[in-house]
Amino acid sequence: MTAMLNKILILSASSGAGHVRAAAAIETAMKARGSARGITHVDALQHTSHLSRHVYSRAYLDMVNSAPGVLGLLYDHFDRPGRGDRQRLALDAVNAWPLIRLIRQASPDYIVCTHFMPAHITAWMQRRGLVSCRQAVVVTDFDLHAMWLCKNSDHYFVALDETREYLTRLGAAAEMVTVSGIPIDPAFSTRRDRQTVRRELGLEPERTTILVTTGGFGVGPTTGLVSSLLDLKHPAQILVMCGRNAELKEQIDRLVRWMPHSGRHTVRAVGYTTAMPQYMAAADLIVGKPGGLTTSEALAQGLLFVIVNPIPGQEERNADHLLEQGAAIRCNNLPVLAYKIDRLLDNPARVSSMQDAAGALARPLAAVEIAMKVEELAKTPYIVPSPAKRRGIRGLIASG
Repeated sequence: MTAMLNKILILSASSGAGHVRAAAAIETAMKARGSARGITHVDALQHTSHLSRHVYSRAYLDMVNSAPGVLGLLYDHFDRPGRGDRQRLALDAVNAWPLIRLIRQASPDYIVCTHFMPAHITAWMQRRGLVSCRQAVVVTDFDLHAMWLCKNSDHYFVALDETREYLTRLGAAAEMVTVSGIPIDPAFSTRRDRQTVRRELGLEPERTTILVTTGGFGVGPTTGLVSSLLDLKHPAQILVMCGRNAELKEQIDRLVRWMPHSGRHTVRAVGYTTAMPQYMAAADLIVGKPGGLTTSEALAQGLLFVIVNPIPGQEERNADHLLEQGAAIRCNNLPVLAYKIDRLLDNPARVSSMQDAAGALARPLAAVEIAMKVEELAKTPYIVPSPAKRRGIRGLIASG
C-alpha cells in the first residue's frame, strides 16, 4: 500500500472557463484515487483585487468580443520568454495578497496550477521563503505561450510532444515535462451509443447532430453562424450551447421562432448545463472555437471539428495543430459554412480519416495521468532552489 500524501492545493483562474474545468478534472481524478488526505481546488482570481479580476476575466472577454485582433497582437508581443514578466509579476503580487495569505495558511505539500498567474505567484513565494513546497504547471492549450514559463516549477504537463520539445529546447530537463494531454472530466472519456443518448436528450436518433459551442461565456457571432448552418443540404439538428450568456440564448430562441419550418433542420438553444458530456456524445460534429478544454473533450468523443472564428492567439495555434493532424476543417467565411460541412459529410472516407485523427490526438485519461504523476512528485522532499536554479529555464524567465 502506498503512503498517504498530505495536502494538495490546486489553483485555477476563472479567466475563461477552461482553466477551472481542467483543475476540477484533476481534483476529481485525485479524489477518486484516494491517495491524499486533503485536496483543495481554489479559483485564484476570487482571492485577488477587483482590478486583477477585471484584467484577467472581464477585460479579456471584452477584447474577445470587441477587439480580437488587438488580443492577438498582445499574445504575439508577449510570447517571448521573460518579456514583461517583472512588470506583470509586480502587478499580480500587489493585487494578490489575499491569495498569498490563503496559500500560506493552507501550507500545502504540493501545488498544481492550471493558470500561469497563480503559478508565478507561488514561484515568487518560494523564492522569498513564504511557502515550502513544490509545484507543477498544467498547460491548458496545445501550444505553450511564454507566460506559462515559470521559475522554480517542479514539473510541466503539456498536450503534445512538440510542446515538450519546445520546453526542452529552452533548457528544461526532459524529466521535468510530461506529455499528458489536457485534463478533462472523466465523464468525457466514456463513449456511448449516439442514438441512445439522442433519445435520452429528446433528439431524433438518426439525424445528423451538430453541436455549436461558444465557450463557457457564450462569445462570438453565434447568430450569424447558426443562420449559415440553415443552408445545409443534409437534414440536421443543431444544438447551440450558449453557456451563461442568457442574452445569446434569447437571440437563438428568437431565431428559432422566426425560421422557416421546413422540417429539414431543427435548432435548440441550450443554456448553461452540466450535461455537456451527454451533448457531445450525441453529436456527429462540433462547430466553433477550438479552446483547449473544448477541443480535448471533443477529441475524446471522436467528434469532427469545424473551426470557426478562433480567438487570435492560443485558439489560432490550437487550430493549427488540429489542421496539421487532419482532425479538423476550418471555415473562414460564414456564407460557405454549410457548403463546407455538406462537402465533408458527402465524403465518408474523409469523415473516417478525421475520426481516426481525432482518436490519435485524444488523451481522455489526462487527468488521471496527471494525478498519478503528482502523487509520485509529491513524495520527493522539497529543496530550496539554489541561486543557479533560480535562473530558471536558460535564465530567460525574469526574476521577481
